[in-house]
Amino acid sequence: MKGITVKELSLNDFSKYGTFAGMINPDGCKIGEEPIEFYRDLVTMSFERPTVAFSVTRILKRPLIIDSIEFHSSSEEGMLPLDGDVLLSVAPATANGDIPDDRVEVFHVPKGMMVMVRPGVWHSAPFTYNADCANVVIVLPERTYANDCSIVRLSGEKLLKINE
Repeated sequence: MKGITVKELSLNDFSKYGTFAGMINPDGCKIGEEPIEFYRDLVTMSFERPTVAFSVTRILKRPLIIDSIEFHSSSEEGMLPLDGDVLLSVAPATANGDIPDDRVEVFHVPKGMMVMVRPGVWHSAPFTYNADCANVVIVLPERTYANDCSIVRLSGEKLLKINE
């Protein structure tokens, strides 16, 4: 089983998969001054379908083994951990549907950090990080889970272990 070391989010390392921004104590261009400051367009997403859905994935602590991985052909996916840090695995999009298991990377995503994953980028459900539970807001076009989600189950030598 291949082991993967956790990386901290950085624009340099994550930019090939998508983008991210802190939603708690944001920094950057703003409109207004205290007591009301509006930090605009921190993370942008484009959707073909007009209805955007906000869902929650509740994640309980589990072994740090990646046993399934997925991608969305035409949809970006937003993830915002609300109450706990998570680990997110990602890998570059492939043309033939083969998982580039030698290129999977795992990033530590602090609570309050919005991450956007580009279409085609392989990713798995997040793992909790130093917590028993985390609730993650998922932003996708409505019903993407039913009509634009390719999931591959991993087993045997294809399983990937996240090294703490």
